[in-house]
Amino acid sequence: MPDIHLPINIDELIKGHTIEGERLEFKKGWNPEAVIHTLCAFANDFHNLGGGYIIIGIEEKDGRPILPPVGITANKIDKIQKEILALGYRMRPAYHPVIAPYVIQDRHVLILWASGGQTRPYKAPVSLAKEAKEFAYYIRKASTTVRATHGDEMELLGLAATVPFDDRIAHRSSLEDLDLALIRDFLREVGSNLYEDATAMDFTQLCRQMHIVSGPAEIIKPLNVGLLFFNNAPDCFFPQAQIDVVKFPDGPGGDVFTEKIFKGPLNRMVKEALAYINAILIEEIVVKQRGRPEAERFFNYPYEALEEALVNAVYHRSYEIREPIEVRILPDHVTIASYPGPDRSVNLEDLQAGRSATRRYRNRRIGEFLKELNLTEGRGTGIPKILRAIKKNGSPLPVFETDEDRTYFVTRFPIHPGALQQLTKEDGADAEKPGTKSQYQSQYQSQYQSDKQPLDARICLYLAQMTDASISDMSEQLGQKRVSGQLKVVLKDLITQGTIEFTMPDKPQSRLQRYRLTAKGREFYK
Repeated sequence: MPDIHLPINIDELIKGHTIEGERLEFKKGWNPEAVIHTLCAFANDFHNLGGGYIIIGIEEKDGRPILPPVGITANKIDKIQKEILALGYRMRPAYHPVIAPYVIQDRHVLILWASGGQTRPYKAPVSLAKEAKEFAYYIRKASTTVRATHGDEMELLGLAATVPFDDRIAHRSSLEDLDLALIRDFLREVGSNLYEDATAMDFTQLCRQMHIVSGPAEIIKPLNVGLLFFNNAPDCFFPQAQIDVVKFPDGPGGDVFTEKIFKGPLNRMVKEALAYINAILIEEIVVKQRGRPEAERFFNYPYEALEEALVNAVYHRSYEIREPIEVRILPDHVTIASYPGPDRSVNLEDLQAGRSATRRYRNRRIGEFLKELNLTEGRGTGIPKILRAIKKNGSPLPVFETDEDRTYFVTRFPIHPGALQQLTKEDGADAEKPGTKSQYQSQYQSQYQSDKQPLDARICLYLAQMTDASISDMSEQLGQKRVSGQLKVVLKDLITQGTIEFTMPDKPQSRLQRYRLTAKGREFYK
């Protein structure tokens, strides 16, 4: 029986664990008009989620499949497939999904895979009646197919100007650049039914069914997503498609740092980087409490939060920008930086509170593969998941940074206060050296937030407790709602006086620029 590569786990479907949503729709029976409208909506891929799936022959209730399936009689399957082909030609422009018959609990069903089309926007007939001539755009909203409003139409037409980068043809590559072994490893890991047939079937057909190639048979080419996942050296096609993990044991001003660079297929690259971070960074702290039999347990950093942030960076970065994802490990915090920043529709304050989610996904196909590997969920759940892991561990809230032009995105994770206290104890006499927060920090904090102190003194007082800080860090800690012009002027004066300095003096306009005290500044602080 024909097989296709589905992100839907058939076993989970049979158990009733898969529910109807923005990318999945169940149909009890064959209804051509309803099917062509949903195909049109998936082809338009309004939210850049990668299209969707229609399962014909399964009824649903409250979004969940009713099993065993109603099914389709075997003698009607071929007829319905021919009608689906004809429906594709009635859309403008023509569009055809991948069709696969399946048997679930001894009942025949049809699964239609309707990926986001490369020639959107698509229109479909409002009615299939012979005299009907009206066409309309259809889109998905939640688990429903709806006719696009005028505003939706304008937005859809704007989206038509571009196909997401990961779904474009890589014209400088050839079919030989895709590695069968990597494809089979992926299919085995996600539990695809294609795994057993992958070595025997035609390689081109396998790639077409996975939607990682495109073009006519005579000039078939890989898509960018295919090279990113199924080529051993994707950085040859996409320079700086890598993760740099840099550790500064004495802070960025120290003389010693270690750097490890991870390259290769995206799924392997992110897993190796996460394993390395887990090995060199994550520690469980156990603190015995007087008068209590139970010890307090926590981690210096919650691994789940770092994992989600790094996978999100891989998912949402641009592979057209020649900048790596950078993980910086400092004594009291970890940062994860990627380029560019979030969509302009995302409000940073809402993002910080875990309330905001983008409607636009930069790499819909990359997200599709990462979801199959259970590395991400999509649906804007990344930030809430990070915040839940932070809260569970009792760590300080992370800080999300970007600029007005959204050219970068940084997630900053402060170390758990209990872990910092343990480091301070271990440092002994050096506990108050720059780069560690001493036991007196709370005493000073009220001072550098007090208007009774001059602004330059308050800045130096704050920087004396930190390895370094960004201008947004200082603005927040000084009690300002936003970075003020006065703060910028005072910082400039302090740099001119030699009281503070840039951490990246050769890049004064860098988006990641930070400030620290000089020796002169420490004397001023004393």
